[in-house]
Amino acid sequence: MTPVQRNAFLGSFGGWAVDGFSLATFGLVLAPTLTDLLPRSGIAPNVGNIGFYGQLSGAVFLLGWGCSFIWGPIADRFGRRPAMIGSILLFSVFTALAGLSTNVWQWMAFRFLCAVGIGGEWAMAGTVVAEAVPERLRVKLGGVLHSANYIGQLVTAAVYLAFGHQLGWRGLFLLGLVPALTVLFIRRKTEESATWTRETDERARISLLAPLRDIVSREYRRRTVGNLLLLVVCVIGLWATATYVPTAVTTLANRAAMSESAVTHLASLSAVVSAIFTIIGCLCTPRLADRLGRKGALALLFVLMVIGIVGLYGIAYPLHNLALVFAFLPILGFGGANFAIFTIWLPEQYPTRFRATAFAFTTTISRWFAAGGTFLLGFAIHAAGSLALPLACTSIAFIAGLFLLPLVPETRNRVLPD
Repeated sequence: MTPVQRNAFLGSFGGWAVDGFSLATFGLVLAPTLTDLLPRSGIAPNVGNIGFYGQLSGAVFLLGWGCSFIWGPIADRFGRRPAMIGSILLFSVFTALAGLSTNVWQWMAFRFLCAVGIGGEWAMAGTVVAEAVPERLRVKLGGVLHSANYIGQLVTAAVYLAFGHQLGWRGLFLLGLVPALTVLFIRRKTEESATWTRETDERARISLLAPLRDIVSREYRRRTVGNLLLLVVCVIGLWATATYVPTAVTTLANRAAMSESAVTHLASLSAVVSAIFTIIGCLCTPRLADRLGRKGALALLFVLMVIGIVGLYGIAYPLHNLALVFAFLPILGFGGANFAIFTIWLPEQYPTRFRATAFAFTTTISRWFAAGGTFLLGFAIHAAGSLALPLACTSIAFIAGLFLLPLVPETRNRVLPD
């Protein structure tokens, strides 16, 4: 790659990695955060309430993520770089402010605003890499790019594993300011892609929200709806499983009467194992997408999610078997690379003039639909008094996802459209 192409990739990779750092923080310290903040809000910190308010906070986060669709039109009109910088600054500042929360409602408000920034970063990074790197490397680097988010999550888990007892949940959130430093690199090194720059004059003559009309036009409506529904499935899996893995491990470790430091280490280790296997999945995704097609690769990852969810929450958790939980984690982690398919697939389905908007719209509005299901899941956990059955039932969403694949076109062996 040329220096310009390499810097575009590195800037996108760094932005998506620090996004993962902030994203993982909320899931990793969910249990200790709510244990501390619920009593300050007049709510008993029992297992049922932690499950309910944890899932409620997840729904609030998803609502904020849905609002981040606006970064797409901003990127299509004003450029990919300013949109990327704005999204990183937003989620960095509000992740840090979450560490200063004095009650659970304040913490949820900061989580909402943080999500508005986090939701835009995936679309910005994916669009930049698709347009900037050579066509022969685009698919391969798409998988590598998506692994950045899980590398960021892995770093978060490693920091918590090593220093969690000293930092506490507040200290980990305050580290959220560190990603803002990535902006300095992006401002100095990253340039707009030639693909986007070619249409600057024409772009200035249309309204900011014109790309939103394009993605639901007659030609693109079916695929936009299909991508949206498939991403709803992926999001339900993310928040119903990966987000609750540390909480499930924490609960089982506490029931086993382990020490506080041992509980912290096991929760961190579960996040590390999950992240490592998701990174492996992301790196394998380009090969799977070329061998099986985009649809075939996504179908395979959906099946792995079903196996991982049922095994972990339907078998291992009810048996209170921590060893079995860790046995199913690699399957669940690898299946979690399903999002990486869209980093490759979405840019191939839309032209440059509204590519960022299509990417942002489908990956963010899907969070609004998933938020309703997430809230219902929280209610189910509260009613059941356990994570097991409600979370195991989310595997149904992935089975349904297999029947949605015909809505979206197969793009294997096609070049990026102009």
